[in-house]
Amino acid sequence: MIDRRTVMAGLAATTAMASMPPAGDPIAVTRAGRVRGLVEDGVTVFRGIRYGADTGPRRFRRAVPPAPWTGIADATRYGPASPQTRADEPTSEDCLFLNVWTPALDRGRRPVMVYFHGGAHSHGSGSDPLYDGGALVRRGDVVVVTVNHRLAGLGYAYLAALGGPAESGNVGNLDLVLALQWVRDNIAGFGGDPGRVMIFGQSGGGAKAVTLMAMPEARPLFHRVATMSGQHVTAAGPNHATERARAWLAKAGARTVAELAAMPVERLVEAMAMTDPLEGKGEISFVSTLDHGVLPRHPFYPDAPREAAHIPLIVGNTHDETGIWLAETLKRGDTTWENLPARLTRETVKDLSSDYVVRRYRELYPEKTPGQILLAASTAGRSWPGHLIQAEERARIGAPTWMYQLDFPSPDAGGVLGAFHSLDIGLVFDNTRLPTARTGDGPDARRLAGRMADAFIAFARTGDPNCASIPTWPRFDLERRPTMIFDREVRVENDPRREERLLFAVAPYIKPGG
Repeated sequence: MIDRRTVMAGLAATTAMASMPPAGDPIAVTRAGRVRGLVEDGVTVFRGIRYGADTGPRRFRRAVPPAPWTGIADATRYGPASPQTRADEPTSEDCLFLNVWTPALDRGRRPVMVYFHGGAHSHGSGSDPLYDGGALVRRGDVVVVTVNHRLAGLGYAYLAALGGPAESGNVGNLDLVLALQWVRDNIAGFGGDPGRVMIFGQSGGGAKAVTLMAMPEARPLFHRVATMSGQHVTAAGPNHATERARAWLAKAGARTVAELAAMPVERLVEAMAMTDPLEGKGEISFVSTLDHGVLPRHPFYPDAPREAAHIPLIVGNTHDETGIWLAETLKRGDTTWENLPARLTRETVKDLSSDYVVRRYRELYPEKTPGQILLAASTAGRSWPGHLIQAEERARIGAPTWMYQLDFPSPDAGGVLGAFHSLDIGLVFDNTRLPTARTGDGPDARRLAGRMADAFIAFARTGDPNCASIPTWPRFDLERRPTMIFDREVRVENDPRREERLLFAVAPYIKPGG
């Protein structure tokens, strides 16, 4: 973590030095000022464009656009990430920066693909090399944008009931709104079409994307949405959100929100590592909050928002989501028929007898080992239902929705982890060459990446993922439940894993928090 003043001094120095850019470097014009980027492998790239002012002086409040600058600001390096408990890059409260990849600084009016990073609302940034948009730009003649925004307590602590700002539980999402306003106002100068903006994201990023569909001021700013393993059905309820905020204040040693707002950010981050007071495990959880203002309703409860029914949506999940969390157990290979029920009790969220679940899975899949059943049942019970609810609720209101499932297994650990949570990122970005994609970079992975990338590009371009690279992909409906299976063989299956779905459908998935 680095001090905000250090970052600001560095930015000021960089801006001053950038007033005389090297000959040939691309210069783009934004409403706040000019920025200098780079050309990499035929793609024009801008990293670290400021879209919001320093949030330090506006802690827990809505961010504002940046003040205009003179000269030419350097946009060749990523900006800092939001302060967080685990980071392998510089962080600062001055974190409202975005990155743009484009074929050309012309008036091409290309589709714009805006990616929200994952990390459970608490970690990560838009600077991960896996999110590099160069391959998508070269493949599909699109503009790609990634975004940094406030996270964890700085972005999602609901302080309204404790005397803080009313919007505090959603300022991270409001940062994304500000970034989308920047796209609306500036992207035409980067070769993009402000009338064809797709937002997409994986895990927490996908959850943020569907939450913006329930936010009135966000909806006009985008035109298609894709959520990848972002099974957000409800936001945090204001009562539980207030309990977490109160516990965080106490851990930080603040008596009031005003004291918390005045503390060094390092102290706040240290307190964010506390055990969640409601779950009794893990770090304290801050997510989007039902505040009856910025977010007036849950994303998919009691239904899908009809105000967003015109916005096309892709809902995607991976076949073996929990493989990423069960990795060490699966690699040890020590799951037995005797200890499987206890392990399932820990790993599922359903109120079902683990003995019954094991018995049913053995009937359905007599060839599976105990470890394979642990992976399958924990995914179906814990990490799949939210995606089904999203698609089902959209189908009930006749909203255009397409569903996919990634079945392509990672080669990691000999394939025992399956197609785990996050494996679709490198495929959609066509970045399988990177080791962090964990897909391998063999012919099968490269071929599948091209097909997934093409489908997402087509969706960004037209609002329909169908294209020449894949079989016909029908809209999701409740009768057939067609789902595109992305694997070595790309195909459509109606109601895949039907018996698993029905097994866990007998228990409620999730209800709104207090």
